[in-house]
Amino acid sequence: MAPDPWFSTYDSTCQIAQEIAEKIQQQNQYERNGENTIRLTVTIRTLLQNLKEKIALLKDLLLNAVSTHQITQLEGDRRQNLLDELVTRERLLVASFKNEGAEPDLIRSSLMTGGAKRGVPNPWLFEEPEETRGLGFDEIRQQQQKIIQEQDAGLDALSSIISRQKQMGKEIGNELDEQNEIIDDLANLVENTDGKLRTETRRVNMVDRKSTSCGL
Repeated sequence: MAPDPWFSTYDSTCQIAQEIAEKIQQQNQYERNGENTIRLTVTIRTLLQNLKEKIALLKDLLLNAVSTHQITQLEGDRRQNLLDELVTRERLLVASFKNEGAEPDLIRSSLMTGGAKRGVPNPWLFEEPEETRGLGFDEIRQQQQKIIQEQDAGLDALSSIISRQKQMGKEIGNELDEQNEIIDDLANLVENTDGKLRTETRRVNMVDRKSTSCGL
């Protein structure tokens, strides 16, 4: 089965988000040590732009997949939740890069683990589903791909059942056609036999009449 382009893009987008978080932490460390951060700043700005473009692409791919019925509505909702989490991470990264809102270490922890530490609630993050809690990006992607494969297997089985029913219907139709032909042939045979019987009956009647005439 060919890899799903949405999940391939999602995986690379998550990797970019993780790289940005690491670069921001490195930048903060440089600033604390009084080191030059210009090169890191340029790199982070470029990565943030790439992240923004990747998220936009994911939105387009998801919209197309849902509108053309390539995936089920349930799967579309799952992917939308993953996309929402990415948008949240992007906002947190931008805020961290600009030194706005939560402290950088807290933001990085939220990005890496899916939740805030030290008991501080993070208003940006949605409540993570139980089935994905504690899983990494790759594990979540694998889980989603497994669900899609199971759905594909179910659709293949349904398609096979429909094909068999269609074939059975075709065979039944052929059998009915053959039976109708047999009935037609039988009707023609009965009609011919009836005609011959009538003819013979007339001949017998004529012979009887002639025999009666001769006897007189």
